[in-house]
Amino acid sequence: MNITSVTQFNLVGLSNNRKIQIVLFVVLLLLYLLTVMGNLIIIMLIQVDSHLQTPMYYFLTHLSSLEICYISNSVPQALAHLLAGNGAISFTRCTLQMYVGLTMGSTEGLLLGVMAYDRYLAICHPLLYVIAMGRWRRVQLASGARAGGIFLSTLNVGCTLRLPFCGPNRVNHFTCELPFVLKLACADTRMTEAVIFGAAVVILVVPLSVILTSYSLILASVLQMPSASGRHKAFSTCVSHLAVVVLFYGTVISMYMRPRSGTATDVDKRTAVFYVLVTPLLNPFIYTLRNKDVHNAAVKVFQRWVFKTKLQR
Repeated sequence: MNITSVTQFNLVGLSNNRKIQIVLFVVLLLLYLLTVMGNLIIIMLIQVDSHLQTPMYYFLTHLSSLEICYISNSVPQALAHLLAGNGAISFTRCTLQMYVGLTMGSTEGLLLGVMAYDRYLAICHPLLYVIAMGRWRRVQLASGARAGGIFLSTLNVGCTLRLPFCGPNRVNHFTCELPFVLKLACADTRMTEAVIFGAAVVILVVPLSVILTSYSLILASVLQMPSASGRHKAFSTCVSHLAVVVLFYGTVISMYMRPRSGTATDVDKRTAVFYVLVTPLLNPFIYTLRNKDVHNAAVKVFQRWVFKTKLQR
């Protein structure tokens, strides 16, 4: 029987020092604005440029939208807490934040696996690529990633809410995240931790296996290319995706797939900063720094804007 009596949690945040809180507020606000604008620009460029209407950029649009939702789920609340100097959050709001964040993160993990499969088809089977990754197949894969994220998140949060929360309500984090909240349950959490670990295997290990297999096959295929320029072009299209994979999986696996200690540590909190704040910020830059197609699309949009401005004058 669930005897939960806790009505709110208190998020410790990143610092208790008031001066540091103000500095963190400014830094987080800038990071949040840059992340949202960067990912929105990527989505806009893909939508307006016909040369970017390909499967790779279709999935990139989904990734950018996920990043916006993911960071918007936690950072605005963290900003409000920093400004107020108080980390109180209701049990219901904390649960919702935990559910949305886990859904977005789970979906991203599955989507990165889909994107690796897309690159494998494009490089290793270019003649079949257009048919194999047609419009309906793209919709199926993207929808499957979202459905999988929702299902796994519902399973994890549902199992957590079956536990009673009857006393401690201090969360050593700046957002409501499942492993941190689970530590406050007033019951044996081993079964729930086993479920979470199993879900983490599906969310992280399975897509990571697809990614490693895909890139192993890509590497073998690229090394057989006679042209050095062809090898360079093939590698460059995959470098950005691998960078995102390293950032995302490295930090999330260290959080969800290692033995749990009795209390949440500051190291756990700092680790969370990378996949909550840093990865969503870097994604648009990683995908565009060496991408000529995106550069050309940006130039075209800018030229159109300049032309329209001149006509209006």
